[in-house]
Amino acid sequence: MSSSVDAETGNQGAAGPLAGRRVVVPETRELETMARMLERQGATVLRCPLVAILDLEDPSPAEAWLRRFIDTPPDDLILLTGEGLSRLMGVAERAGLAEGFRAALSGARRIVRGPKPTARLRSLGLGPDISAATPTTAGVIAALEPLPLEGRRVAVQLYPDNPNEALLGFLRDRGARPDPVVPYAYASKEDDGRVLAVIREMAEGAVDLIAFTSSPQVRRLREVAKASGEEALLAEALARTRIAAVGPLVARAVEEAGGHVAMQPGENFHLKPMVGEIVAAIG
Repeated sequence: MSSSVDAETGNQGAAGPLAGRRVVVPETRELETMARMLERQGATVLRCPLVAILDLEDPSPAEAWLRRFIDTPPDDLILLTGEGLSRLMGVAERAGLAEGFRAALSGARRIVRGPKPTARLRSLGLGPDISAATPTTAGVIAALEPLPLEGRRVAVQLYPDNPNEALLGFLRDRGARPDPVVPYAYASKEDDGRVLAVIREMAEGAVDLIAFTSSPQVRRLREVAKASGEEALLAEALARTRIAAVGPLVARAVEEAGGHVAMQPGENFHLKPMVGEIVAAIG
């Protein structure tokens, strides 16, 4: 392993169904949780967190959105990520708006894309009114399709690097008035040299699997390869390395990058089912 990667740790050579397998984990927030799950199965884990989540450098647009939410509560709130609600609460607390935001939250019809925003709502003593059957934008749109939306004000929590015109356009076409907010930012976590080292290891066939848990991780690989003039190397890396994706959104990002997802949880898009799929496929 190249010293520039500096990521190989854990149960190297340990017994288990993944013994002898080298797995790249680009996760950030739950990096150690996922790494330990794989290491308990005997894998050698290459830790390479690709994306960090940061508070907004300028929180004023989010604060203005919160004040609108409190002063004239929307009819509906669409939450796409649990992180989004957590960051909105953080902005509200720092701006002295937390109490008003919690009160307004309880009055809106709450629509969630997946289990993470549901869990965050539960921590606030609330719950979703509508949950998408599949945790995708298409799933949210399908959940909204049979509902009357004409004239309704719909607050929409988006996430960085994705204006989600499909969802906002659907709402506008149905006569709703969407009010979007992006409550956090992405930052590159690892330097380009380290990312390139991982890509090179993959292209050389020295990695058995890379396990993507978010689409920004895939975008980060593509950005580094493009900036370094190594797009052909990334194509070779994706072709030679088996790929796991935690869910359909991530799988789509992989396919758009030219890769092929070999394993993905069928229904429960979390780390534990993902590791189970990995063990079943290559253990």
